[in-house]
Amino acid sequence: MIEILDNLDILSRPHLDLTTVEMGGIALGTPATSVPRRSIIQAQSSVVARYGGGTNIDSEYYDAEGRRLTLDEVIGHAAQSDGFLYCADKLTYKVRAGTVVGFAIYGPHLSHFAHLTSYEELLAAFGTPERAHEDKAYGDLMGYDNYYWGAHKHVKWDAWDHRVSLINMGSFEGNTGP
Repeated sequence: MIEILDNLDILSRPHLDLTTVEMGGIALGTPATSVPRRSIIQAQSSVVARYGGGTNIDSEYYDAEGRRLTLDEVIGHAAQSDGFLYCADKLTYKVRAGTVVGFAIYGPHLSHFAHLTSYEELLAAFGTPERAHEDKAYGDLMGYDNYYWGAHKHVKWDAWDHRVSLINMGSFEGNTGP
């Protein structure tokens, strides 16, 4: 297995066999309970009916009856069913039926691509995507969402900060084509 975090250049490949890679020691198809619990700082699961939280605000989770849930309860449910496990090191694992089906990388890991300072440089480094979508808000270009179906990958370019802001791989919407 190739550890993505030790070989970030692999992320620029337009074709990538996801059965050959792992992120943080976790491979796609691995039980989500394998994600180290001590690294998980937030979770998303269908057991959560209402969520409150934000920057410098502790997360609060509530079920459909209004009962407050602990983070451990939400993590346990997400790891056994469907959801997301968000780690302190800016890594996220997507879970379906208790199995890791996707990875997302953001934050400091992507400083590896800081030398890319324009969208054109991103295209030169990552190749032409099978699908590109302009992200606009109120007429302003916010960025581009590039989908590389051969790698089951989404690369988000932030047009305001001129940087790669997200890379996800695996079973995320848009990653495998129309």
